[in-house]
Amino acid sequence: MPDSQLSPSDPRRRRGLGKGLGALIPGAEAAGVERPTEIALSHLAANPYQPRQAMDPQELSGLVESIRRHGVLQPIVVRAAAGGFEVVAGERRWRAAEAAGLTTIPAVVRTLTDQEALELALVENLQREDLNAMERARAYRRLIADFGLTQEEIAERVGKSQPSIANSLRLLNLPPQIQVSLEAGRITEGHARAILSAGSEGAVLKLWERVERQGLSVRETEALARRRISREIHGRPRAQDPQLRSVEQDLGRRYGAKVSVRGTRNRGHLAFEYYSEEDLQRLLDLLLA
Repeated sequence: MPDSQLSPSDPRRRRGLGKGLGALIPGAEAAGVERPTEIALSHLAANPYQPRQAMDPQELSGLVESIRRHGVLQPIVVRAAAGGFEVVAGERRWRAAEAAGLTTIPAVVRTLTDQEALELALVENLQREDLNAMERARAYRRLIADFGLTQEEIAERVGKSQPSIANSLRLLNLPPQIQVSLEAGRITEGHARAILSAGSEGAVLKLWERVERQGLSVRETEALARRRISREIHGRPRAQDPQLRSVEQDLGRRYGAKVSVRGTRNRGHLAFEYYSEEDLQRLLDLLLA
């Protein structure tokens, strides 16, 4: 019996995932990866673990025209769901195929857990650079909150460094209006990270408003953030020893965290910022090793 005629729950549809996350990625060269089969679009439903929340209408329009001319060249990845299938990777191709008037689409059926479905969708979007900074951060947070992954485990799965994951997660601490600004493209991720380092929420909001109003570069934003309680933001100038500033930067790179050094070379205090219980434990493990 052809695969397309089997029910979603039929065990004959279920095959091994292969070893490692590479076996989940469309096009990966892994033994046991299934051949695509044509599945009716009416049998497909959206993936609740899809990290991408928005689609560029212009990009989607271009894909619709391409599919009308050439068809769907790369199969989507689906998993069995109640009454049909759930699109795990390739939602944009699915939507474009519908808009192009197709009735079926080539798909590879996988047996995936919720965690694997999120990982696959996240990796595919990262490879295509389809996610904005906030979508990435929320997907990482979901892997931590829903599936108990550590930042190191996420980094390994998505091919990023642990400090990169930590910096991405920090964006979730931005006030909501700044998150909206970042998602809308009015500021970049570099701007957002610099703005976040300005300190208190009031200082962060003031700096963000100035960045949007004056169209400041990331470098200019970073300079203002370093003087966050200076005349530029609070009206009180503050000078920092260049050597202590260098210490802050070196420690920040070493531990993947924001580090503050206050005082002089003879006396002062050193502070590490953390943003979750897991982040605190990670720092403690590194500092006490």
